[in-house]
Amino acid sequence: MGIRVSLKRAGASAVDKYIANAPKGVQGKLRKIRAAIREAAPGATECTDYFQLPGYSYEGYDYDGMFVWFSFKKPNIRLHLRPPVIQNHKKELAGCATTKAIVGFPGLPR
Repeated sequence: MGIRVSLKRAGASAVDKYIANAPKGVQGKLRKIRAAIREAAPGATECTDYFQLPGYSYEGYDYDGMFVWFSFKKPNIRLHLRPPVIQNHKKELAGCATTKAIVGFPGLPR
């Protein structure tokens, strides 16, 4: 089972460990994604409940409160979103690799 922590809680967390275990070349990018999510959703809970991926939730929100996750799978950094988000932003995501629920960004050179 993953760990849920309040964004206001200080100290190392499972998300810090996830980033530290990623290749050095992508750690900074993962930190930037984390910071952007935290800035956009300051009241969200940060957790690693879903396959140990860093994720964010709001209490009472459907889909068990979860609304976004991020991960690294060589060679891409991936942002995992609910499918309607990707469908609603197809134009903005035209240059990115996408699936029904994942947006891929270059992480490491191939």
